[in-house]
Amino acid sequence: MDTLRDKLKKNRLGAVAALWATAVATSFALNFSKPNVKTSVKLIHARLHAQAITLAALAAIALVEVYEHKTGEKSEKYKEHVQ
Repeated sequence: MDTLRDKLKKNRLGAVAALWATAVATSFALNFSKPNVKTSVKLIHARLHAQAITLAALAAIALVEVYEHKTGEKSEKYKEHVQ
């Protein structure tokens, strides 16, 4: 679990990109069961769902960054650079 957490800390944007791709595929798969909807509309809906999930993930990353800068080891590095 710690190694996964460390990998996510180092490559946050890569994790968001993987989340986006997974969300597009999942949403498209779920929309595929709707028979009376055009494929282009299904793709648009899949993109919109993935975009919403990605924005939520980026907001979460921003909150984690702020928290780390105030409390974690990044706060110590920041204090050293400021002084």
